[in-house]
Amino acid sequence: MSQTNDEPLLNSRFASALSFANTIHSRQVRKGAGVPYISHLMSVSAAVLENVGGESEAVAALLHDSAEDCGGKAMLDMVRTLFGDDVADIVESCTDTFVEPKPAWRPRKEAYVAHLREASPSAKLVAGCDKLHNLNSTLKDLRKGQPADYWSRFTAGAAEQLWYYGACLDAFSDSPVADEFRRSYVEFKKVLQERGDVPG
Repeated sequence: MSQTNDEPLLNSRFASALSFANTIHSRQVRKGAGVPYISHLMSVSAAVLENVGGESEAVAALLHDSAEDCGGKAMLDMVRTLFGDDVADIVESCTDTFVEPKPAWRPRKEAYVAHLREASPSAKLVAGCDKLHNLNSTLKDLRKGQPADYWSRFTAGAAEQLWYYGACLDAFSDSPVADEFRRSYVEFKKVLQERGDVPG
């Protein structure tokens, strides 16, 4: 049995954030797998904790898509009110746009990666765990064998996805998840080449 502490390691703010995230994302599912979207948020938060993130970072991980997918700046203001400036600042850094409809994919992602390079260590940790989980989820899909039109469900195709994850890897080079991200990226590139999705 693991060692216990006198005080809880995660307080009621974490529990409230989990409930809040489940409520605002309750009708959303993951692309491809079709599982409840909260599974992604829980996985990212768990990865943050496993990489020695603190409670604020773990809470921000649960809420990292709240502003982008559930209300923009108004939702960010609500997160700030309910969970504090430290959490809201991380969520803001993890948001690639507040504009609806979203701008074109490539320039939006280029601007987001440029921002990440200068982001705080906390924001890089949460964003790194987020992108790593996305990358590993895609790898899991591809390992199962997917039809040639697999990429049609995404906004960007295989070559663009490969560019994006490579750019993220560069931005996260000083993050605790950098080594694991690099291993997943190398495998991702290999799988894409084997499928013929990108040149070998």
